[in-house]
Amino acid sequence: MRHVILYSLIGALLIFSTACQTLTSRSSRTELPVSSFNEVWAYLVTGRESALDLSLPISDLVYFGAEVDLYGTLTGVPNFSNIARFPGRKHFVVSCNGRALSYFALLEGRPEREALIRDILEAARPYDGLQINFEYIPPRSADAYLSFLIELRQRSAGKMLTVALAARIRTLQNDVYDYRRILPHVDRILVMAYDEHWSTSAPGPIASMDWCQRVARYSLDTIGAEKLIMGLPFYGRRWGNVTPNMAFIHSGIENIKRDQNITEIQRVQGMIPTFRYQTPVSMTVFYEDEYSLASRLDMYKRMGVGNVGFWRLGQETPAFWPHITLE
Repeated sequence: MRHVILYSLIGALLIFSTACQTLTSRSSRTELPVSSFNEVWAYLVTGRESALDLSLPISDLVYFGAEVDLYGTLTGVPNFSNIARFPGRKHFVVSCNGRALSYFALLEGRPEREALIRDILEAARPYDGLQINFEYIPPRSADAYLSFLIELRQRSAGKMLTVALAARIRTLQNDVYDYRRILPHVDRILVMAYDEHWSTSAPGPIASMDWCQRVARYSLDTIGAEKLIMGLPFYGRRWGNVTPNMAFIHSGIENIKRDQNITEIQRVQGMIPTFRYQTPVSMTVFYEDEYSLASRLDMYKRMGVGNVGFWRLGQETPAFWPHITLE
């Protein structure tokens, strides 16, 4: 009988403990701030259209996928009908991934540039806006990039022209992405306040709070609240304490054999030596959840940021969305 009573008490305590944890978890979620913004922008990648939920508080949808190929030609243009059901403003985004390619595509007076501009404007025709996302522009192309934006603005028939620019915490000399210089020629600047730490850097937050605060302060001072969109990440990154794939000189191979106590060498085709071994890898992960995102939005709101944007739909936790609203 005593055992029965004891087991009952233990069971009751476990149930009570679980209930307390659930209540604490729910309480922590409900205590997270809810921030309201004038505009909420979100990227949607081609092939991930199922991530678009029309009930989400999004004012502007940026459709990602078109880019400049090796010949300076526009390629990968997504089908507008895939997002035609979205009720807000829809933006066509073009990216160019490579410094040499950006230099080539932006050269003034070249027929490739004229053809690229013509193709971009044609592809953007059914959209409300056009966004240029060239992240690898060499310093020599600063003037060409600016004239490229000016020409797009003049020929885009009143469409909303926006750019996505790298995050800054101070003014740099000879900066291709000079906020003040670009500002008069665009309707919005989305500051990509993420990738503070990246795949080849030391492990760290995608966007730490103090770094984001400095980026937002500089952006507000140089761009102003009306044209600024503060970008936030929905993704995380993983780092390992060793990078296994690399080349070695012969002495390096001999060091591995010694350190790993390799005694058995096999030969492929009877000639080429090869061996296997295992080594432990320590992994570090930084990511974003509803707590970090809601806290960052609250900080931006208090600083006077009116517009925010997210990279990208389908990467986020659904628990985040109750913590943002559209004004």
